[in-house]
Amino acid sequence: MSDSPAARLQKLFEGHRLTPTQRRIAHCMVRGAAEVPFLSSVELAELAGVSQPSVTRFAVALGFDGYPALRRHLREVAPAERPEGGGEDPYNEYQQAVQGEIENLRRLSAMLADPAPVQEAGRLLAGSRPLPVLGLRAASSQARGFAYFAAKVHPDVRLLDEGGSMLADRIDAAVTAGASAMLCFALPRHPREVVEALEHGRAAGLTVVTVADSAFAPVARHSDLLIPAPVGTGLAFDTACAPMLLGRVLLEAMADALPDAQSRLEAFDARAVSRGLFVE
Repeated sequence: MSDSPAARLQKLFEGHRLTPTQRRIAHCMVRGAAEVPFLSSVELAELAGVSQPSVTRFAVALGFDGYPALRRHLREVAPAERPEGGGEDPYNEYQQAVQGEIENLRRLSAMLADPAPVQEAGRLLAGSRPLPVLGLRAASSQARGFAYFAAKVHPDVRLLDEGGSMLADRIDAAVTAGASAMLCFALPRHPREVVEALEHGRAAGLTVVTVADSAFAPVARHSDLLIPAPVGTGLAFDTACAPMLLGRVLLEAMADALPDAQSRLEAFDARAVSRGLFVE
């Protein structure tokens, strides 16, 4: 990614859990990176379409004493004077989000240089019959995607993508049926129900394998094996390319640990052809 004012501002916001209003302010600042250091909190609030107190709370969320301290910092990372044309960031805000995800995938690739944690996770998941797969709210799509493909090679996959009082019942049912491990996808913002479900699962004897956005996520101390995959924060809503890809890597590791995975895939393909499931 370039070292433009907008890119440096983007780095300032990375790693902070911002509310939707605060993200709106951040996006406004990135779009007007060269102008923002010269704006008052009232002017920035008007530009972003939020209240002035929201700008103050935003500055505090970034670790500054208030907006004046943030503005002083911005004048250090942005140009010293207003530009008079030219020198624009080669990436617009959408491209910056993509570039951020590319960097997240590079970090995931570097982490996978040591395949041992993923291979261990694959063995744990392959050995659990049934295999409960948990993912609520933002992580539900990750869990659903994993469960869809896992069911083609694993004999009993149970998707847990809805919260509520029955969640603990479904975990108990899986344990009663013989489950020994549970896979959890946990992404920001972390629902309290996920933490409670992991606590319940471990108390019931399950080994918890977790894909989370950080090794320091709230679910970390409730997981036996946590494999981190960073999420992108460059848009109003998090992007999860790295967690999705890590889920596919875990699928591969699990399939490697299942002796009949290939025969199950071949049987599924034969059934799909006989039923005309897919258009060639």
